[in-house]
Amino acid sequence: MYDMPNILEDYLNYMETIKGLSPNTVKEYFFDLRTFFRFIKVRYKLVSADTAFDEIEIRDVNIDIIRKINIQDFHAFISYLDKAKNNGNYSKSRKIASLKSFFKYLYSIVNLIDKNPADKLEFPKTNKRHPTYLTLEECERLLKTILENKNELYRRRDFAIVILFLNCGLRLSELASINISKIKEDTLTVIGKGNKERTIYLNKSCIDAINDYLKVRPKDAIDKDALFLSKRKSRMSNRAIQHMIDKYLEKAGFDTSIYSTHKLRHTAATLMYKHGQVDIRALQEILGHKNVSTTQIYTHIDNERLRAAVKSNPLANIDTKK
Repeated sequence: MYDMPNILEDYLNYMETIKGLSPNTVKEYFFDLRTFFRFIKVRYKLVSADTAFDEIEIRDVNIDIIRKINIQDFHAFISYLDKAKNNGNYSKSRKIASLKSFFKYLYSIVNLIDKNPADKLEFPKTNKRHPTYLTLEECERLLKTILENKNELYRRRDFAIVILFLNCGLRLSELASINISKIKEDTLTVIGKGNKERTIYLNKSCIDAINDYLKVRPKDAIDKDALFLSKRKSRMSNRAIQHMIDKYLEKAGFDTSIYSTHKLRHTAATLMYKHGQVDIRALQEILGHKNVSTTQIYTHIDNERLRAAVKSNPLANIDTKK
C-alpha cells in the first residue's frame, strides 16, 4: 500500500482485519503515524538537516528506534503540530489518538515494548462545537429547489437522496452503498462505519420518495442492485453525490463552504432531537455512533427554547413593584 516499515504495516493490517476499521480510517492512521515518524527522525537527527520534511522516508524506522521514544518526544511532536503545522485541537487530538492506539498495540497486543510511553499522553482541551444544520424552513427550501428540476429521472432520484439524508441521518458512504435488495418494507440495511451493517427505519416520506424514484430508475443498470445510479447507469460515487448536493445547496442560496452532505446528517439528528423529542440513546442507535458522547453534540438547544424555558418559570411574571 505505502512505503512503510513492517511493524507499521502489521499494525495497520491488525486494525483493518481484526478490529474491523474501514480502509479510509486505516489510511488516516497511517498518515498520522508517518508524520510522527518523520518528526522523530528529525528530532533524533537521523536525517540531514536539508531534507524536506515531506520527503523523509520512514521504512527504516525499527523497533530499536521506537523503544527510545518517550513522553517528551510526544510533547515535542504536539508542539511541532501546533507551531509548525498550525494544527487545531481537533487535528492534534486525532493524531494523539493514532499514537495511543499504535503504542497500545505494541505494548498490549504484540508485546514488543516493555512499557507504553503514550499511556499518559493527554488530549488537548477542546471547546464543544455545535453542529451546523438546516432549520425546518431551510430544509423545505432545499427540497423545493430539487423539485424545480425539469428532468423527471434526476428530480426523483435527487429528491429521494436528500429525503433520506434529512430523515435518517445517513453518512455519505452509507447512502452511496444502498442496495435495492436491502430495502424490506420500512427498513433499510446499510454498511456503516467500520464495515458494520446497520438497520435504518424508513418513515412515509422516505418510502414514498424511494418508490417514486424506482418507477423511473433505468432498467438496464450496470449495477443491478445499486439504488442510486449515475448518468452512466452505475452506482453513484460519494463524489458524485457530494457534487449533486452542492449544486442544489448553492441554487437554494446556501454557502457550500459551510453546508455539505454531512451537514444534512447533522440536520436530521438535530430535527429528531428538537422536534421529535428523541431520547439520546435512541439517537445514538439511529446515527450509528459507537459512543454516546459523540451523539451529545446534537443536544444543543436553540435560543428560542432557552427563552421559552425561562419564561415558563412560575416566578416569571411577578410584579416586582408590589
